Amino acid sequence: MKILICISKTPDTTAKIAFTDNNTKFAADGVQWIINPYDEWYALVRAIELKEADSSISLDLVTIGGADAEPILRKALALGGDQATRVNIDHTDSFVIASQLAEVARKGNYDLIFTGKETIDYNGSSIGGMLAEMLDMSFISQATQFNVNDGKALIAREIEGGEEVVSCALPLVVSCQKGMAEQRIPNMKGIMGARTKPLQVLDPIACEPLTAVQGFEMPPAKSGVKLIDPNQPEELVRLLNEEAKAI
Repeated sequence: MKILICISKTPDTTAKIAFTDNNTKFAADGVQWIINPYDEWYALVRAIELKEADSSISLDLVTIGGADAEPILRKALALGGDQATRVNIDHTDSFVIASQLAEVARKGNYDLIFTGKETIDYNGSSIGGMLAEMLDMSFISQATQFNVNDGKALIAREIEGGEEVVSCALPLVVSCQKGMAEQRIPNMKGIMGARTKPLQVLDPIACEPLTAVQGFEMPPAKSGVKLIDPNQPEELVRLLNEEAKAI
């Protein structure tokens, strides 16, 4: 079985967020980039677990981005990927990204494609569905458990008020969330081995974006906490009626 894991680079969760060019671009200077946690902790690690149970499984990685995305590919290879592909285009439009991923997936003839449920920077949660549509594959979103047996996948996913378990034939696209696996740290053997694993760079296919960023803005600053004298309940009532309603 061949598995393709789609990964993306995102700013570290502790990064200071700022924008440039009249608030139309993210200020990347000095930002520490990481593998998107949903892609790494859940999609990639679950794929690695499947390979540990069946050594005939091959794990390919793909990302969309410039040369600065290669360190995250090397980390993913150190964790357990076999080979990696980087499509040399840096874009925020989901349709463009999904189109590039679909082109790579078509050439690889994969049985299973894993994505994270979303990225922690844009939170779009749209790539998996687009990719499945472009490849004419079934799609299961926000999976929390995944197993495969005799060419069929058994998948659990959260729904409103409970859990849903579905069975689906391969090939299949699955977006993964918390519950699929537990975070891993690459060991020294993996880190050393990742240096020599194949990493190919492809030119992007022509594709017109469907969206454009008009601008970013920071959330409003939180107001300070107001302390009310316990002997002044009337003031508390006034604030709840006049100020709390306006929030």
